[in-house]
Amino acid sequence: MPRLRSRFVCASCGFATARPLGRCPQCSEWGALIEEAVVAGPGVSPAPAGGGNEPSPLCEVGGADVPRQPTGLAEFDRVLGGGLVAGSLVLLGGDPGVGKSTLLLQALGGLARGGSVLYVSGEESREQIAMRGRRLGVSAPRLLVLAETRLERILQHAAALATTALAVDSVQTVHLQAAAGLPGSLAQVREAAGRLLAVAKESGVAVVLVGHVTKDGSRAGPRTLEHLVDVVLHFEGERASGCRLLRARKNRFGSTTEVGVFEMRAEGLREVPNPSALFLAERPAGAPGSAVVAGLEGTRPLLVEVQALVASPAGPPRRAAMGIDPYRVALLLAVLERRAGVRVLDQDVFVNVAGGFQLDEPASDLALAAAVASAARGVAVEPATVCFGEVGLAGEVRAVAGPEPRLAEAARLGFGRCVVPEASRARLRADPPLEVVGVRDLAGALEVLLWPPGLAGSRAGP
Repeated sequence: MPRLRSRFVCASCGFATARPLGRCPQCSEWGALIEEAVVAGPGVSPAPAGGGNEPSPLCEVGGADVPRQPTGLAEFDRVLGGGLVAGSLVLLGGDPGVGKSTLLLQALGGLARGGSVLYVSGEESREQIAMRGRRLGVSAPRLLVLAETRLERILQHAAALATTALAVDSVQTVHLQAAAGLPGSLAQVREAAGRLLAVAKESGVAVVLVGHVTKDGSRAGPRTLEHLVDVVLHFEGERASGCRLLRARKNRFGSTTEVGVFEMRAEGLREVPNPSALFLAERPAGAPGSAVVAGLEGTRPLLVEVQALVASPAGPPRRAAMGIDPYRVALLLAVLERRAGVRVLDQDVFVNVAGGFQLDEPASDLALAAAVASAARGVAVEPATVCFGEVGLAGEVRAVAGPEPRLAEAARLGFGRCVVPEASRARLRADPPLEVVGVRDLAGALEVLLWPPGLAGSRAGP
């Protein structure tokens, strides 16, 4: 007879142990081990391996284009790589209230123009979904809605309707009677996702799961399922700001460097085809502590404002950074003082990326350094100038990838000059659409950025 026993599984990394522990020995998370029941004994044996496939040399395996289903939301399709892939399992995560259900309903409304789509909600009634659909202007006849939390019933309806896509909002609300634990527990979430993955691969239905992110980002949330699904999307944005960003953290069918930009309005999410103009709309021209970086997110160039404030400390110097790695900020502050003579290590320094955007690429180093030096010296960066470049520990400005699309985006928005690494300027294949100034080190870059011709006498600061 099989017997029941318990084990404790970490919700963050999947580590399993037979004993309850306060801290996971593998990922060092506190309170992340959750108890789940397992079956053991002589009556249980591993399932036999399936026998249809045989090993083949990689060079002899033929390739085929992945068929995709466009949703009609260009920003959503951009991040997916062109649309939903048949038979894929997509996880859409984000903080509660950020707009995941709104984004999903709008995308499914466009997807339903090409086939039958089933939208299952375990949190709202059909009437509530219909009210949101009317507000968003979604009225596709082949978009079917179902309020259900029992996964067995959901799969029955999906099979009977022969849908091309299935969306479950959210995976924490559905449950299987055969699985242990309450809805939302680690065991239930993994079992439900595994069953939906099998349905997607066997039937070719594209399945989208919505997952809430808790404060620690792991409990029965998207991180528990990231190894299981094909695509992990993260929807982010400040509630006080209308800007929303969609990123791919994992994508087996496309790039993970693309970003989709939306604006939340009363009538729903609106795509932003020109995000650079949105991020620079309220930029204070001529104010010290502001610099514009020409960034690159995947294939899309983006112009973003980096802001800095330097103040005399009332105690030990403080550092605060929003939208950029604080360790990178600390490194650049040391380079600024040692290599460019800008005294900032004994000052309070606050850095912010306007619009709630997250800058991850090293090409933002030069703009960050320029914004801090501008704030420290009280001299504004020339308003019609943008910049990009990686700054090394020796104070050198290093080349970055993709200078041409960055320059083209800056020229399109009316900027007349761009300060770039000299190595990037030398590699340009065509005449740039604006003036390009190549610099080799940080001190030379600040000379160009902070003190343009005619303002040389305004140098100030420590």
